[in-house]
Amino acid sequence: MFKRLFRKKSVDQILYDSEHGEGTGLAKVLGVRDLVSLGIAAIVGAGIFSTIGLASYEGGPAVSLLFIFTAIACVFTALAYAQFASTVPVSGSAYTYAYVAFGELFAWIIGWALVLEYAVSNTVIAISWSQYFVSMLEGFGIQIPAWLSMAPGYALDAAQKLSEKGADSLTAIDKHGLEAYLNAPRIGGIPIIFDLPAGIITVLVTALVYIGIKESQRASTIMVMIKVGIILAVIFGGIFYIKPENWTPFAPNGMHGVMGSVAAVFFAFIGFDSISTTAEECKDPQRDLPKAMIWCLVICTILYVAITLVLTGMVNYTELNVKDPLAFVFKYVGFDYMAGIISITSVIAITSALLVYQLAQPRIWMTMSRDGLMSKRFARVHPKYKTPSYATIVTGIVVGIPSLFFKMDFFVDLTSVGTFFAFIMVCAGVLYMDFSGLSQKSKFKVPYVNGKYLVGLGLLVTIVLMLIYGQSILLEWKSLPFMEIIKHKVLIIVFWLTWLGLSIYSFKMNFSLLPVTGILINLYLMTELGASNWIIFIIWLIGGLVIYFLYGYKHSKLNRDSMSSSL
Repeated sequence: MFKRLFRKKSVDQILYDSEHGEGTGLAKVLGVRDLVSLGIAAIVGAGIFSTIGLASYEGGPAVSLLFIFTAIACVFTALAYAQFASTVPVSGSAYTYAYVAFGELFAWIIGWALVLEYAVSNTVIAISWSQYFVSMLEGFGIQIPAWLSMAPGYALDAAQKLSEKGADSLTAIDKHGLEAYLNAPRIGGIPIIFDLPAGIITVLVTALVYIGIKESQRASTIMVMIKVGIILAVIFGGIFYIKPENWTPFAPNGMHGVMGSVAAVFFAFIGFDSISTTAEECKDPQRDLPKAMIWCLVICTILYVAITLVLTGMVNYTELNVKDPLAFVFKYVGFDYMAGIISITSVIAITSALLVYQLAQPRIWMTMSRDGLMSKRFARVHPKYKTPSYATIVTGIVVGIPSLFFKMDFFVDLTSVGTFFAFIMVCAGVLYMDFSGLSQKSKFKVPYVNGKYLVGLGLLVTIVLMLIYGQSILLEWKSLPFMEIIKHKVLIIVFWLTWLGLSIYSFKMNFSLLPVTGILINLYLMTELGASNWIIFIIWLIGGLVIYFLYGYKHSKLNRDSMSSSL
């Protein structure tokens, strides 16, 4: 059984299945520009139009440096994705890559984690879209009833806060929730409250994705042009309102404040890998996917850093804890006309991100179904539209229903944990490809820099710098009881032990430095998300393993093939 859990698929077998198995016949219509457009559509979405404000509020202008640091982590990961995509140009993304490198069990775990990255994060995006849409309509004098535009949890929390702490304790958001609670229609005394706009946009985008990849790409391109244009307008228009004194102090809350924004900043980058799920719809995936991923990251990083510096230069960072920071800063300086344009553009921007994620998730499920780990229905390709029809509909349901009823807060950090996990596995997969010789089949390779001595040297230098400049951190550790260290610092311990292990193996096996660096940076960023998110993520993985052992293990195509060969 142990061998079956880690059985691997060869590259040749995966390519054969993609051409002759279930779920074949996808239309090959995408080129480099199409892929770059889809990538920018995925990355420049809810992050830059909402979470960038929270990040700036917590870390000050120095958050611009965190965007660069996070982008570097993504570049190392993008290079790893690009090598896999040039070697295994199919729609499974990190799931397929894990199947080649680590075997079936790890492939399932990664596939299950990708549900968090695409389907669950799309719930966040749909809810965020609803908030901007309602706000935009209010600007035109159109009011949607509060009970039709929010999750019931917000209204129930507001009612509870009123009963426990009184009316004086209610914030503006609480009052809006209370309005929904008081005015909502009731069935059997239970208030009927749901987020209708979030559900509607999910249905509309799912319908577009169902109709076809080219139609989706055209719509995405138009939306990308509009939102990049408005972001450039914010940057160049905002320059004239910058007050350099707002950049002082540059890091008001120190490194703790900057790194505390990791989840918000990383959420702004999630999505560059989603274009790898369209590999079977690319004209030349082995050439075009690597180029597109790198271009996406370069363009979006420049936009993020520039807009962070403009926002924190126009307005003091303490004012930026708002859900619509780009519109807010222009209202703050009295340029209401520009603020209105940005509000409308925000709706378009978030719609394009929603569209790309709705493209990605069905293609992951289609590939898993092709391998027998999910029902055959997920591999159905529509005879007319050439899209994974059943999987697309299920994705719409999985995203649409939670967006109607769930609060957004729960999903943001959880999405980041799942994505970091997938990124680490892809970087580690490149090390396996180098070790096993699979890299010889790659048309694009991560540039090789021998890490034999550099990985261990980096560890020693970091320890020395910590002893010299990190006395406050060491004192904090010394003051904590052993159980408190285990409870709150276990992820940091895992990070240092991983670095030590990679140093040893790099010395023995001449590991490539860039994938190792990608593993370490992603793992370090994960430690900043907190142990509670890890606990939820582990529970999520356990649920996925239950599904695998009840269905996937038995119906796996590799399992059927091995049983047939043994007869």
